[in-house]
Amino acid sequence: MLEIKSQPASDTGEPKAGHGAVPAEGLTIAEAARRTGVSVHTLRYYERAGLVISPVVRTSGGRRRYRELDLKWIIICTKLRATGMPIRGIRQYAELVAAGSGNEAERLALLEAHRADILNRLAEIQENLTMIDYKIEVYRGSLAAGEADQLWAPVSPR
Repeated sequence: MLEIKSQPASDTGEPKAGHGAVPAEGLTIAEAARRTGVSVHTLRYYERAGLVISPVVRTSGGRRRYRELDLKWIIICTKLRATGMPIRGIRQYAELVAAGSGNEAERLALLEAHRADILNRLAEIQENLTMIDYKIEVYRGSLAAGEADQLWAPVSPR
């Protein structure tokens, strides 16, 4: 159902929850937050917002218990969010994954569109960085030549 392999993240690019195996009874919400690097509030929000692919297991007392699958999925969600995917896009992806097989082409299209958005943003950032690098070199050159006082500065109209 979930596209996660058991190989280490460094070999496959797959998310890795880390900190050892998850016990059979699962992890508390605080432990899950610590392992995934998100807050307890974020974990609850992801559940309320429909971003999880399966219901989080609860104890007889109603406390959440997170499994390895939950942790790996949360890491996927945080990576998608960190790269700018809107919540509705993550929800759509989660719904497709939770629905099971038969919609892989839709999942692929969603991820490819997100990747294209990221590449466009990276190109814009690279262009901006190029301008900043140029300005840094101008300042370094002017300072080294003792001409820093000749750099452009706005002058108020008189």
